Amino acid sequence: MTTPSPERDRLATALRELKARTGLSLVALAAKTAFSKSSWDRYLNARSLPPRDAVQELCRLAGEPEGRCLALWEIAESEGSGRAATEDPRSLPPALPVGHTSTPDTGTPDTGTPVTGAPDTGSVHRSATVVAVLASVCALVVGGVGAVALLLPHRDGEQRATLPPPSSAAGPRCQGTVCEGQSPMHMKCAAAPATLAAYRTATGAWMELRYSEECGASWARMWGTRVGDRIEMTARSRDRRDDRADGDGGDDRVRSAEVHDGIDADAYVYTPMTAARPGAVVRACFRPATGGERECFDSRVAG
Repeated sequence: MTTPSPERDRLATALRELKARTGLSLVALAAKTAFSKSSWDRYLNARSLPPRDAVQELCRLAGEPEGRCLALWEIAESEGSGRAATEDPRSLPPALPVGHTSTPDTGTPDTGTPVTGAPDTGSVHRSATVVAVLASVCALVVGGVGAVALLLPHRDGEQRATLPPPSSAAGPRCQGTVCEGQSPMHMKCAAAPATLAAYRTATGAWMELRYSEECGASWARMWGTRVGDRIEMTARSRDRRDDRADGDGGDDRVRSAEVHDGIDADAYVYTPMTAARPGAVVRACFRPATGGERECFDSRVAG
């Protein structure tokens, strides 16, 4: 068996960190992308170099700006094709935690995925320049690609629809009322949210109320669930007169999500977002699939 190069190991380390952030198992990851479970297993364990679009899709799912990972991919691809044969591999940069400057909306790692090969931590006297240049070039290239929905072949021959390519914008894609009813992951509001409160249900499922100051919106998520479990979230201003002034009559805005299958049960399930200003009261309620009693908890957005 061929030993993975240090460059491919660094890329695989970064991809494993992104996968852990999504909370997706290998089966769920295959279901949400154009790549099979066996392909992701090879990519995440450095047994083969992933295609560029596989790196982009994982960045999209994790809400991670793709510049750094694409820079690592360019280095690994260059080494694999022989273009970097004259370079000393020990001079390339060690892997750093993806998004290490903030606390992301972290998922539960797939414990069934083996972890191989620690990254080389040799000399880095020219690494910063290499990565910075490649990241800048990749960001410019990706930014010029139009958003087109394609039907790409699955790597095992099966046809699978893919979502539109990710945007190169690093910041959130919405704010305030524009976020109403939108996905926190797709709108990039889940990169560094605050956890307002957490609650464990009688069935063992967990719920959290989340809030993004940048987006000015809140949502709820749950995990450790069963098929058929449902979560509902409501938000109300500190003063009902504020709601009436906004023209919504003071009614609670209800957002909900349900566990539809085993893939959902293996990962986080998020409600859509609702706009929430400082002082707003947000509440999450759990409705178990077994039909038991509804369980609710609430919190207030700081401000």
